[in-house]
Amino acid sequence: MIRIAAVGDLHYGAGSQDILRPSLQHLPDRADILLLAGDLTRCGGPEEVRVLADQVRGLPIPVVAVLGNHDYHADREDDVRRVLEGAGVKVLEGDAVALDVDGVRVGIAGTKGFGGGFRGAHGSDFGEPEMKAFVGHTKMLSDRLEQALEELEADLRIALLHYSPIEATLEGERLEIYPFLGSYLMAEAVDNAGADLLLHGHAHHGVEKGRTPAGIPVRNVAQPVIRHAYNVYTLNAHRQVLPAAAGGIS
Repeated sequence: MIRIAAVGDLHYGAGSQDILRPSLQHLPDRADILLLAGDLTRCGGPEEVRVLADQVRGLPIPVVAVLGNHDYHADREDDVRRVLEGAGVKVLEGDAVALDVDGVRVGIAGTKGFGGGFRGAHGSDFGEPEMKAFVGHTKMLSDRLEQALEELEADLRIALLHYSPIEATLEGERLEIYPFLGSYLMAEAVDNAGADLLLHGHAHHGVEKGRTPAGIPVRNVAQPVIRHAYNVYTLNAHRQVLPAAAGGIS
């Protein structure tokens, strides 16, 4: 069994030292991999993410992350990425990484994702250049995610995003903002390529569980939703996702 600890929307900054730290000492006993689903900072400052980087540096398990919209706000996302990578975190954007965990090859493909809405109520790349750019950005990221998953040579494959790929995990959010919380194109990309688990954040008022149209399990791991430092999801030999174990318990 492969144990995946996951959390998003930590929004690190000054005074955030205790979000993860009390639970990190137990993490290697509970999980084989730690996945971070974006919005790791409040406003995208490298000094903010340095607080998180200092806490995960030296962990004896791999740490893989994507960035979120907050991490782009200061236009310093490259600096944020460098700080994380300096602490040993693998940051994905349209690419993938394969990890060996007890003889099992676990592949993780990641992207921030973007908005646009969902089937029956989604934007299209038609009309003004601003609208073409908005939807075109989502299409580009979803295409890159699909390609990264297809090229992964792994026993188990996980898609890691920030924005939501489905409506089900947004339940509780205002309907008016669904187009800004995610896009069906991301779920379509994952369904086309295939995966065993899809993780995302961003929807603070959503719910944890859902599935893509093809039935791939989706988990919203935004910290305000899971209400723990992280949840641990276990993939067994039959590629089933077993119930989550909360990681915020010392």
